Amino acid sequence: MMDAAVRTFGQRGYRAASMDEIAELAGVSKPLVYLYLHSKEDLFTACIRREADALLAAVAGAVAPGLPADRQLWAGLAAFFTHAAEHPDGWAVLHRQARTHGEPFALEVAAMRDKIVDYVAVLLAAAARDTGTDAGPDTGADAGADAARPGPGAPAERDVVALAQALVGAAESLAGWMNDAGPGAVSAKEAAATLMNFAWVGLGDLMAGERWSPR
Repeated sequence: MMDAAVRTFGQRGYRAASMDEIAELAGVSKPLVYLYLHSKEDLFTACIRREADALLAAVAGAVAPGLPADRQLWAGLAAFFTHAAEHPDGWAVLHRQARTHGEPFALEVAAMRDKIVDYVAVLLAAAARDTGTDAGPDTGADAGADAARPGPGAPAERDVVALAQALVGAAESLAGWMNDAGPGAVSAKEAAATLMNFAWVGLGDLMAGERWSPR
């Protein structure tokens, strides 16, 4: 029933999807859907939570502890794009339908996104340590821009979180573009490599021909 619901919501949209259609696709009676999943709203919320948990598990499961920070980030990005490509209906539920059909649904997705941002921030902070810097405590905007930075070249904690927010936002946008392009048009690995180079090498060096490669 959940598989049928994700497929229907992802392809038809929340408003157009009907419980009759979901029941027929699942091969069960409509009363049985209501018995287990209560209402259309409850069913959609359950779909959001299931797909969010699956995406988080895919990213976390791909990142092996002990690897250099860039390799961990690469593994996480590759897993993110692979999951989005292999589960287009789940992706549509999370990043199209849930965000546009009311606050309760949007809050569910926001909670998932916060977890991913926190995860990426940890990786970026580790990258700062790998380069001999560290993310120190943010002293706040009132103390002035210079005081908010722990030292030359070392990102403040707020900077790390801001970078994580930007990276996750870019990943979401790129994954949406990848899926909209159609199966096989852009591979998950290509999308991950594009973002990895942009994030790790930087736009200036990237335009000059520099590319990231595993150490």
